[in-house]
Amino acid sequence: MPLTPSFAAVVRLPAAALALVALSACSQMPTLNSITSVSGDKVLGLVRPYRVEVVQGNVLTKELLAQAKPGMSRAQVRDILGSPLLTDVFHDNRWDYVFTIRRQGTEPQRRAVVLWFDGDLLKSVDAPSDLPSEYEFIASIDTARAKGKAPKLELSEEERKALPVPAKQPVETPEPMGVNRSYPPLETQR
Repeated sequence: MPLTPSFAAVVRLPAAALALVALSACSQMPTLNSITSVSGDKVLGLVRPYRVEVVQGNVLTKELLAQAKPGMSRAQVRDILGSPLLTDVFHDNRWDYVFTIRRQGTEPQRRAVVLWFDGDLLKSVDAPSDLPSEYEFIASIDTARAKGKAPKLELSEEERKALPVPAKQPVETPEPMGVNRSYPPLETQR
């Protein structure tokens, strides 16, 4: 009598071969860290994922921080710099302004400025030495300008002089609206 393979043996052989192929493919897959790294690596070497732009805190520049002077009240400082990101109940003499931004195509940025108060008056400011000016900050986050796609926002002095002077329009006094009526006096004279 010839030996015929059982049904279980026929199913086991392809399943074992499939498991071997799957295990060998795992050595070729990138790790999770390489897929989700911040440097902008492509997923599986094919697609660059969209990264959500995350902006937190208040943007503080050299010009803005120069307006906050020692001796100002908390309300005046809040009007100039905005509300602090962190205030501590246990350290009510300290305000922390922290700013972070992560944009696709630019390096992540983080800055922290600490303001110290004596009662209600600003005592001192601890700011990093590399705090940017307004133009430096805009240049650091402007990906369109780096690609050469930035629109021109201002006219040069020669372009302003070349503009035609607008003609002055005569000012007409508008007619009163509504119906003109005269009413008799409310009180009669005796």
